[in-house]
Amino acid sequence: MFSHQLAAIGFSRTGGRLCAVVAAGLALAACGYQTPLPDTAFAPPGAFGSNGDEDVAAVNLASWAFSSSRNIRNHPVEAARSVAAVDYLAGELTSNPRWVGLSPFVQMQMLQARDEVRAAMGIAPGTRSQLVVNDLSRYADSLLEDGSPGRAARFLTDPAFTLGPQLTEARLRNLPFLSVTNVATLRAAASIGNGSGTGEDHLP
Repeated sequence: MFSHQLAAIGFSRTGGRLCAVVAAGLALAACGYQTPLPDTAFAPPGAFGSNGDEDVAAVNLASWAFSSSRNIRNHPVEAARSVAAVDYLAGELTSNPRWVGLSPFVQMQMLQARDEVRAAMGIAPGTRSQLVVNDLSRYADSLLEDGSPGRAARFLTDPAFTLGPQLTEARLRNLPFLSVTNVATLRAAASIGNGSGTGEDHLP
């Protein structure tokens, strides 16, 4: 019956050929031949400290931030933006056709980095990436605007932040060194830092 319904969709309207292609794609998806793309957020303007190319800004920020825990210690604005950057990049580098030439190994490592950072931050598994990126970006913006950690912490109250707002903020001020994230972000920066997604990657 499903195939007959798809045929009806494909040929009952004008532009039958286009509809048939769409229907065929739906049939393949229904049969499990397509791999679902990872959860991917949209980046709010300036979320990673730049009004330019958000992808390049995110990878440059994250690779710097996670190269040493000292870089963002007691710098919660940069820490929040860096955590958001990793969460964003994990989906973006796999789902955006712009990065189709990126090594699948780098894409896999960035997804692992997302898991590692979330575990360190106490962010619940399965949390929508858009929530993580939005709330951490709003936290950083609020802290920049008035410098009040108490007011900024209202953006960390979603149950997805399982440590609660105060402990989540404390964690942002003192994130441990995250080895998987360190390697993943450095490899991603070596590959896409020039915006092309075709750079050579010589990191381990």
